[in-house]
Amino acid sequence: MELISVIVAAAAAYGFGAFWYMKWVKPWIAASGIAVDANGNPANKSAAPFIIAGVAMIVVAGMMRHVFGMAGIDTIGAGLVSGFGMGAFIALPWIVTNYAYSDRPKALTYIDGGYAVFGSTIIGAVLGLF
Repeated sequence: MELISVIVAAAAAYGFGAFWYMKWVKPWIAASGIAVDANGNPANKSAAPFIIAGVAMIVVAGMMRHVFGMAGIDTIGAGLVSGFGMGAFIALPWIVTNYAYSDRPKALTYIDGGYAVFGSTIIGAVLGLF
C-alpha cells in the first residue's frame, strides 16, 4: 500500500505541475531564459525533462512517505500541513537561495517556488489519505 500511495501522490503533484506550468508558461519561459522556437515554445523537444520530473516526484513522495511514517502523520489534515511545511520551509528556501546566488529573475523564483510549495502540499495531502 505504501508504494501505491507514493505513486499516486507523485502523479498528483506531477499532474498539478503540468497545470501550474501551463498557466505560467509565458512568464516562466521569459524568466528562465530558455531557447524558444518561432512559435514561442521551448526549442528543446526532448522527453528527458518530463522523465526526470516524474522520477523526482517519486523520490520526493517516497521520502515524504518515510518521514510521515516515522512522525506518525496519518490524516489528510496532518499530511496537508506537513507537506505545506516541507515545501514552504525546506524546498522554497533552497530554491530562493540558489536563485539569489545565480541572480535569477524574481518571477522564476515565484513560479518554481510556488510549485514546490503547492506540489509538496498535494503530496502530503495524498499521503495523508493512505
